[in-house]
Amino acid sequence: MRALPDYPWDSLAPFAERAREHPGGIVDLSVGSPVDATPELVRRALADATDAHAYPQTIGTPDLRRAIIEWFARRRNVHGLEDRHVLPSIGSKEFVALLPLFLGLGPGDVVVHPRAAYPTYAIGAAIAGADALASDDPSERPAATRLVWLNSPANPDGRVLDVEQLRAARLRAKELGAAIVNDECYAELGWEGRWASEPIPSILDDRVIEGDRRNVLAIYSLSKQSNMAGYRAAFAAGCAGLIERITTPRKHAGLMVPAPLQHAMAIALSDDDHVAEQRERYRTRRDLLKPALESAGFRIDRSEGGLYLWATAGEDAWESVARLAELGILVGPGTFYGPFFPQHVRVALTAPDERVEAAVRRLAR
Repeated sequence: MRALPDYPWDSLAPFAERAREHPGGIVDLSVGSPVDATPELVRRALADATDAHAYPQTIGTPDLRRAIIEWFARRRNVHGLEDRHVLPSIGSKEFVALLPLFLGLGPGDVVVHPRAAYPTYAIGAAIAGADALASDDPSERPAATRLVWLNSPANPDGRVLDVEQLRAARLRAKELGAAIVNDECYAELGWEGRWASEPIPSILDDRVIEGDRRNVLAIYSLSKQSNMAGYRAAFAAGCAGLIERITTPRKHAGLMVPAPLQHAMAIALSDDDHVAEQRERYRTRRDLLKPALESAGFRIDRSEGGLYLWATAGEDAWESVARLAELGILVGPGTFYGPFFPQHVRVALTAPDERVEAAVRRLAR
């Protein structure tokens, strides 16, 4: 394993301290951690399953696997999945961080991830001793590429890939003999243009894979759509061969989603109403924050989907972080997500309504 960088959010501490000094308190828009209540039906399901005296199944209970398969067909236009095509995980972050290791990658292998990227894609490459390459262009991917990460809608910039873009990325990965994985955990949150009314496509969409899911995976998390971040509830689906390769080391390592959580996941996946309600909460907050930031001199780039606004005031990102901290508003600098966006900040929609309204008033002043 290569040396890992310091955890970047620690460098925000002095700005958080300054924001807390504001007379009205801090408005923390720096981290995408849900603030709304976990749905009652999920909490009831968890309580009903607490008699968990036996070890859980690494591959998931039959009920959970069926719920995942039915959800993909109902919500993601993904058909033909069987039990061997799906696997639950202890949140999506551990899956991202450990996938290169479980696939046997090492020195000389390349892991490609987006230019504006959640840091764990590169961390996973480092854990395996492989090289990370930031690139959004399929033609730039070298012959040594063994794993390609996509993220649509993206963290931090909200970029959404359409069917044609997903197909092009998948075809290039196929030419290279590489696995390709789309991190789709914000898929229910489309806001701009066609994505305001049209479902955001999965990499497993029938139009993308055209009947061939070899070396293709999608991962999804219930953290955002169901406010289950504290449950660590996620799953992968796609190529049966990749699922098998990943499952074996997970069994040996004891990486099992606890049985009560598996039951709660199955219940959450079977109900679409609570997802629609949560989407509207985020839509309302976004509809307040976006024009307030624009009126305060920020330009919002991309941000077609997802849980964040990707904003720039045309200055160094840390200057924007400092200026907003003076208003009691904490955001994340674009430099946390790679070296290509030194003037952007990421503004999360995950704050209570009262805090969002406070941020809007402060930005107006």
